[in-house]
Amino acid sequence: MKKHFYLSAILLTVSFFCIAQQNTIPKDTTFTVWSAWEKIKDYFPVAIPVKEKLPEGVIEYRNLEYATLENTLYGTRKLHLDLFRPKGNKKLPALIMIHGGGWSSGNKNMEVPLAQRIASYGYVTITVEYQLLPEAKYPAAVKNIKAAIRWVRANAAKYNINAHKIAISGTSAGGHLAALVGLSNGIKKFEGELGNQQFSSSVQGIIVLDGVISFLAPLSLNKERDSSSVDVLWLGGTYTEKPEIWKEASPIFYANESSPPMLFINSGIPRFSAGQNELIGLLSQWNIYYEVHSFSAKVHPFWLFHPWFEPTVQYITDFLNTIF
Repeated sequence: MKKHFYLSAILLTVSFFCIAQQNTIPKDTTFTVWSAWEKIKDYFPVAIPVKEKLPEGVIEYRNLEYATLENTLYGTRKLHLDLFRPKGNKKLPALIMIHGGGWSSGNKNMEVPLAQRIASYGYVTITVEYQLLPEAKYPAAVKNIKAAIRWVRANAAKYNINAHKIAISGTSAGGHLAALVGLSNGIKKFEGELGNQQFSSSVQGIIVLDGVISFLAPLSLNKERDSSSVDVLWLGGTYTEKPEIWKEASPIFYANESSPPMLFINSGIPRFSAGQNELIGLLSQWNIYYEVHSFSAKVHPFWLFHPWFEPTVQYITDFLNTIF
């Protein structure tokens, strides 16, 4: 009897352990503000990490659930966003904000300082959590973000958002995702099956901070890679193995005469804006409004640090004021 009791207890413990393991989403913590600062501080001693600071007159709503993923490898999975807006009941334009981290690392909190400051200029800013590489490959993140935009429209009345004036921004890999989400307005294969399907996921403006526009552009395609490179893993294979996926995941191929206005903010490292010049050529041809601003410093995540933070805020808010 004792033997059976101990055996049952062991099996029960193992079962709980397995369930716990199953529900633990793997994390890549290689990209943080502090890891980025460690890489640049000796070369750019002027760089100071920007910290969160809620401006006076701005209110925040943290970790709002925007979608539920059922039957994943990790059980039922909730996706969250943070929302910032000026106090009052005025209906305001919104900016959806997508963090970077090579499609594998980072988190929505890294966009919070930018979101807080931009909100103080009269916008509703929303930082979005999405599925990263350790959890899901392309195109899961794209479908997550489209669902977040639909959630914003579904809840526009509650948070006093002008549902006809929604822009999207992204930093690094988030910039690539912002461009892909924004330029693929209305394309069914990227919509996914998450909530609020009755609402549109289209955006009326796109802001890209050091984000790749085409994986097929020479600056991207000629980059040295192996099977363990993060973009290879995220896209499910090398260009030779999956050329159609590399093209499908390149935002430039969805640009058309109806694409929204775009803002590009670049660091002094050209490869992070691969394909941008080609896209600008198309936007010019179609008379679509765009702006380009560049920092000379070879600091890729410039938006995380002073002295580049405030000019970045100004470029973004000026652009939003122009298009909205």
